[in-house]
Amino acid sequence: MTNAYVLGVGLTPFIKPRGTRTYAELGFEAGVKALLDAHITYDDVQMGIACYCYGDTTSGQKTFYQFGMTGIPIYNTNNACSTASAGLHMARTFIKGGAADCIMVIGMETMKPGPISSPWDDRPSPMSLMIKMMQDTRGMDSSPKNAQLFGNAGREYMEKYGAEARDFAEIARISHEHSSRNPYAQFNQVYSLEQVENAPMIYAPLTKLQCSPTSDGAAAAVVVSQRFLDQHPDLKSHAILISGQTLVTDSPALYYGSAIDLVGADMSIRASNAAYAEAGIKASDIKVCELHDCFSANELILLEGLGFCEKGQAHHLVRNGDITYGGKGPVVNPSGGLMSKGHPLGATSLAQCAELVWQLRGWPTNGRLVKNVEVALQHNLGLGGACVVTIYKRADGRDNSQRKVENSEAAHLSGLGYNPAVEARGITLELAEKVRSKKANCGYALQELAHRLGSQSML
Repeated sequence: MTNAYVLGVGLTPFIKPRGTRTYAELGFEAGVKALLDAHITYDDVQMGIACYCYGDTTSGQKTFYQFGMTGIPIYNTNNACSTASAGLHMARTFIKGGAADCIMVIGMETMKPGPISSPWDDRPSPMSLMIKMMQDTRGMDSSPKNAQLFGNAGREYMEKYGAEARDFAEIARISHEHSSRNPYAQFNQVYSLEQVENAPMIYAPLTKLQCSPTSDGAAAAVVVSQRFLDQHPDLKSHAILISGQTLVTDSPALYYGSAIDLVGADMSIRASNAAYAEAGIKASDIKVCELHDCFSANELILLEGLGFCEKGQAHHLVRNGDITYGGKGPVVNPSGGLMSKGHPLGATSLAQCAELVWQLRGWPTNGRLVKNVEVALQHNLGLGGACVVTIYKRADGRDNSQRKVENSEAAHLSGLGYNPAVEARGITLELAEKVRSKKANCGYALQELAHRLGSQSML
C-alpha cells in the first residue's frame, strides 16, 4: 500500500446553466489547469476517471481524447451528487493498490435551469422508496422533492432540539458572504440576514437563497503515488496528502422514519468517523472544511454529524459565529459552498478538493485564507445514496501559515502565470499544448474546440 497525493487541481467558473459550454470544453479547461498545476503532461497520466450525471455514456472518452489518445483506461462514473468524490475515491484506491502512479480525475456537468429533475421518466426512480417514506411520514406537496426532503430534515431538527428558521437563514447568509471572495462562484452577492429570510419561500424553512442552484462547470485533480512524488521531490511542498478517506452507502436507518436520516445523516456520521480514524485525527483538529450544503438545513445537520459539536447543539454553533472567520469552530465552506458557489453535480466535489488544496498551500491571498491549518475535511453526499469524507494534509507536514505565499509564487507554481486561487481565467492554445500528449497527440479529437482556442482565452 502507498500514500496518495493530490498534486494538481484545476477549476472553471461555475455559471448558470444556459447551454453555452459543453462537457468536453469544460472538462478540457479544468484538466489543462490541473496538469499545469501538477507540472506534468498527459503522457504521465496512466488512468482517467470522468465524473458526470447527465451526460451520455462515453462522455469521458471524448473529453480525455482531447489531451491525447494514449490508450489508457478511462472510467465514467455516476453517483448522484457524490459522483466526483466517488471518482476521487476510486483514484486513491487504484493508487494505494499499486495499479497506477498517476491518475487524472475530471468532474463536469451541464444542467437544465430550475430544480433538479431526472431525464428518465420511462422507468422507476432509484429514490422511489425514499419519496414514499417521506410521503408516509411527512406528506408531500408540489414543491421540488429535494427541497422537501432536506426541508423536512430541518423541521425535524427544530422539533427535537429547538433550532429556529433564522438559524438556517444565517447559514445561508454566511455562505453568500464567503463566496464574495471566490472568483469561481456562480454568485458573488452579499445578502443581509433579512434578505435571506425574505427571499421567495421554496419549502419552509428554506427560502430560495438557502437552496443550491443548478450550474454548469468542471473541476479536475491529478492524484499520484508516493513513488511518483519521490521521483519529483521538488513538488513535495506542492502535494497534498489524502490521509483519510471513506465512501459509505446507506444502512437500514434510511428507512426508520427519521427525516434527518432520510437525507444521509447516518452515512455522514459513519464516513467521518472512519476517515478521522484512518487519518489519526479528531474533529476538533479540523479548522477548515468544505461540506455538502445543498440546502442550509443540511449544513446545520452536518455540523453535528461531522462531530463539530455535541448532539442537538449545531444551531448554537451557528448563533455564536463559530462557522466563519474568527469563530471557535471550523470555517465552513470558505468557497461559498454549493449554496452560493454553485452545484454542477459531477464537478462539485472536485471543486471542494481544489479549494482545500489551495487553502493548505496558503494560496487564497484575497482574504479567503483560513490560517494555521494543518488538516482539512471534505464532505460530499449523494442521495440514493453515497457519502464520501476525505481528510487532507500537506505532504511536508507543515501548516499553511508557516510561510506567507505571494501571488507571484503561486502564479509560478500553478503553471498558469497567475494565482488561480484568487483569479479565474480561461485557457489558451499555448497553455493547452504544454500539457497535451507528445506521443499520441490527435488534432482531430480537439477540432470542436480549436476555433475557440488560440491567442485568446476560452470564453
